[in-house]
Amino acid sequence: MNKFDIAVIGSGPGGYVAAIKAAQLGFKTALIEKSKNLGGTCLNVGCIPSKALLHSTEMFHFAAHSAEAHGIELANLSINIEKLMAKKDQVVSQLNGGVAQLMKANKITVFYGLGTLKAQGRIEVTGSKGEDTVSAQHIIIATGSASVELPFLPFDGETVVSSTEAIAFDAVPQKMVVVGAGAIGLELGSVWSRLGAQVDVIEFLPVIAPTFDKDVSKLAERVFKQQGMNFHLSTKVTGIKKEGGKNILTAENKKGEAIEFECDKVLVSVGRKPYTERLRLEALGIQTDDKGRIPVDRHFKTAADGIYAIGDVIAGPMLAHKAEEEAVACVERIAGQAGHVNYDVIPNVIYTEPEISSVGITEAEAKEQGREVKVGKFNFMANGRAIAMDGTAGFAKVIADKQTDRILGVQIIGKGSSEMIASAVAHMEYGGSAEDLGRTIHAHPTMSEAVKEAALAVDGNAIHSV
Repeated sequence: MNKFDIAVIGSGPGGYVAAIKAAQLGFKTALIEKSKNLGGTCLNVGCIPSKALLHSTEMFHFAAHSAEAHGIELANLSINIEKLMAKKDQVVSQLNGGVAQLMKANKITVFYGLGTLKAQGRIEVTGSKGEDTVSAQHIIIATGSASVELPFLPFDGETVVSSTEAIAFDAVPQKMVVVGAGAIGLELGSVWSRLGAQVDVIEFLPVIAPTFDKDVSKLAERVFKQQGMNFHLSTKVTGIKKEGGKNILTAENKKGEAIEFECDKVLVSVGRKPYTERLRLEALGIQTDDKGRIPVDRHFKTAADGIYAIGDVIAGPMLAHKAEEEAVACVERIAGQAGHVNYDVIPNVIYTEPEISSVGITEAEAKEQGREVKVGKFNFMANGRAIAMDGTAGFAKVIADKQTDRILGVQIIGKGSSEMIASAVAHMEYGGSAEDLGRTIHAHPTMSEAVKEAALAVDGNAIHSV
């Protein structure tokens, strides 16, 4: 029997961070991972490889469409998919090694195999080398999530694929259909569109990027259309068939009319679901909710003594940084410290070009809650750095409480907005006002000045607005 203070099941951003924090606080710690590499979905087939592909294809798109305007003359551009994928794999491999080194440096024992809860405080690990039994006073479930499969459009790994396969095509599809216009669909749709695929995005809702305000979503749709992507909104996918050796995706538009799409690949990106298979939760009295999530209290405790859960398997946005914060807070609570996660200030990003970022509530949500708000916007069209670097598409938007001026939410659609949103998060963390953000000095010239100007615009005081 391998005895530990804390055992963590799953080595994604939530799991490996929990293990490191536990080791830092003096706990003897074990980490259990069913795959051969550490890092979970995020590092191996999600966040990291998709961002590598987005960066590589963005450079290719610039070379093909914008370089000449900058005096950069290029000819005979081509893309080598094998090398593109090798670069992505190198990035993943480097980070895999980094996580493994962190485990070694923190003296964390890693077990490779499928972890199953056998009894209170016991985990059976089944791997290629046989079985191990891990005993721990505290067990943290951090097993992440898996792609949602549509019953009428099941994954086959070849034609109908999830994001896992869509980051590893060995050739550019001629015609690709993306089902779902959220972060994953827009990001991977962008990757293959930039490389020459005809990309049709089908969305059941009337807008893309539906978690953002409509003005953000509408601008994003317009920009992505200019980049070559096609959108079919208020449209319902009904299935797929073979006709004359071709794949035909069937759908129904908002008028109830049947429409068809010829395609080589179909990426289904309609969301993710908690991954709790073979954990044997029920045997320990842990029941999941109607969405498959594990209920926990504010200390991340489940219904079973000594068992905790964090990340995608519990309620809240399925985001790597949310899982990391919960990991730290959970372990701190186990150690008797005051671990805490401020769920009101978790940023959300779509890594397209331009990037789309937000924190807090939207203007629409504020009004639904009956709040009186003030809104300030500033277009990148009036930002010097944006003009210099072809980043004028987009704007920053600040939503503040009308009475107190407290920042309720910030949305930014623009080049590099994933970095800019951090300043808004910092101000909101301490309950800052729009005036606080507007009086914060931003370096000139930077894209981030648009955030300052949007905060000033809340009270009509933007400097560079006409």
